Amino acid sequence: MDTQAKYFESISLPEALSIRNASEVYANIIDRFRDNNSIAVNLPENAEADLSFLQLIESARRQAKAEGKTFTLSAPASGSLLKVLERAGFMEVFDQEDQKFWLHKEVTL
Repeated sequence: MDTQAKYFESISLPEALSIRNASEVYANIIDRFRDNNSIAVNLPENAEADLSFLQLIESARRQAKAEGKTFTLSAPASGSLLKVLERAGFMEVFDQEDQKFWLHKEVTL
């Protein structure tokens, strides 16, 4: 068993991550947070995301922080998700915490 599996409840999401299934993804995340303090989201490599998915993840991330829970992506954003982050202007305003969450970049001095 890997380290992340021991300490994080894992959520595997479908390939289509859009407004059409946002309520399903939201319900999945909320259900897991009821019983767990640490959630890791697994995204398929070929996932197709839209802006609604980014908003949903950002909302879940902020809610987790407010409740003292941990919410992470199991792998850095790539492919479609990375492109949506770029097109929406998210990456231009990333702070260090955002870079760590979305891109898994650690702070370097």
